[in-house]
Amino acid sequence: MRCLEKTATVLLLMILSFSVNAMASDQQTALQSPTHGAAGDRHTGLLYAKAASKEPQSTSKTHEEPSKDHGSGHANLGEVLPLWSCIPFACMLLSIALFPLAAPDFWHHHFGKVSAFWAASLGIPFLIAFRGAALYEILHIVLADYVPFIILLWSLYTVSGGILLRGTLRGTPIVNVVMLIIGTVLASWMGTTGAAMLMIRPFLRANNYRKNRTFMVVFFIFLVANIGGSLTPLGDPPLFLGFLHGVTFFWTFKIMPHMILVVITLLVIYFMVDTYYYRKEGAAAPEEEGIKEPFKLDGAHNFIFLAGVVGSVLISGMVDWGEVNTLGVHRAVQDWVRDGLLILMGILSLVTTRLAIRQDNEFTWFPIIEVAYLFIGIFITMIPCLLILKAGPHGALAFLINGVTEPKHYFWVTGGLSSFLDNAPTYLTFFNTALGSFYSGMTEAQAVPLLMEENAVYLKAISAGAVFFGACSYIGNAPNFMVRSISEESGTPMPSFFGYIVKYALIFLIPCFALVTLIFF
Repeated sequence: MRCLEKTATVLLLMILSFSVNAMASDQQTALQSPTHGAAGDRHTGLLYAKAASKEPQSTSKTHEEPSKDHGSGHANLGEVLPLWSCIPFACMLLSIALFPLAAPDFWHHHFGKVSAFWAASLGIPFLIAFRGAALYEILHIVLADYVPFIILLWSLYTVSGGILLRGTLRGTPIVNVVMLIIGTVLASWMGTTGAAMLMIRPFLRANNYRKNRTFMVVFFIFLVANIGGSLTPLGDPPLFLGFLHGVTFFWTFKIMPHMILVVITLLVIYFMVDTYYYRKEGAAAPEEEGIKEPFKLDGAHNFIFLAGVVGSVLISGMVDWGEVNTLGVHRAVQDWVRDGLLILMGILSLVTTRLAIRQDNEFTWFPIIEVAYLFIGIFITMIPCLLILKAGPHGALAFLINGVTEPKHYFWVTGGLSSFLDNAPTYLTFFNTALGSFYSGMTEAQAVPLLMEENAVYLKAISAGAVFFGACSYIGNAPNFMVRSISEESGTPMPSFFGYIVKYALIFLIPCFALVTLIFF
């Protein structure tokens, strides 16, 4: 172990030395080089966002808007950073994928240190090379993205952990399909995270007598934790961000045909696979000592707190109470209030729910601790990726941004990036790209209604891509990793990071998305 720690220390020092020199060199080159030419003028999404922010608008100022306030007063680092600055992020993902397989005991006890290692390998040279601008970006992603992310997950995990469905419920293929349908429907109205945290424990308990359970949880992630959140802004963060930028609340119902196609296809596949294993196992619902326990819901008062969580998130996007400067990062007052209310909902759930309910629910803090430790590393290491993406045609991904011209391009590129990066800024980047392509020179308040009506297929492609493709990896959407962690803790084996992608996402999801492209885009 000491040898491993010394090796990690030496590796970190080498990375820091190389990164500082290389970043400093890139910064000097960027400062001496002329401004980007007109090569990317055809796609003016980022320029549109900047120009629109200077013009008067009838809509109130939205909060946490990456293309407007993000980085205000600081150099646009996304235009300077090279693609190799994303290497720590790739290494973070590789660690999540490989360590549980190659060194499971080490990973179980030291995953937090691994996350800190890669965060430091990016953060330290980033700070040395860009100083104040880098400090701002790190503080911004921590205060405006990571902290609200963890607070929301913690509150939903805590509240849902106090709701216990008792009774004899056994997971036959038909029962499982019904539970998946219920979770999928709930996801659009209480959020994918809320629906996943509420449904995963009953789903696991119903199938605890089955031998092959891994595929069940994977399809649960596909449907409940991702695709089910397609219909309203409450369902998934990118749709909520679109709502804040002027997309009407029920407009997202226009991607219902896309959602229904994917959901029905996946449910049919699931039913066939579940039926096959059910018969192969010779599975039969065991008798509970000859007595069937009637259904009973304990901790039902937690639904009040669950409604409070959903209401707090919705209201935070509908009001404008100004903003406050925290360590140089401007955040809307209503966002801080929302975070406070979410914490309050979680505390009230803890105080008012009997400990025996949580014990019977097999509730522990390990899943949320694991997610908190790993995602701080993920959020910090993906800073260069997001900055480059937000730089649009002036960043290192200009070749990708400039190649997005048709609805199918928007669907696949938005989706592909959303599979591994934060789908909210990815959505906003291509949302602004579409606005700039079709309505350059207009304010956002003028352009968004036209985009919804005249070029709705592009907005459908962006919205569907950002939501659907979140199911392609464990880090594609907030609840994915939580569901995986809860399932593993309950005794259900889960595939590795790449195993999930290769054995399930590529086999089941990508053909569904190809079918969506063929029919709709």
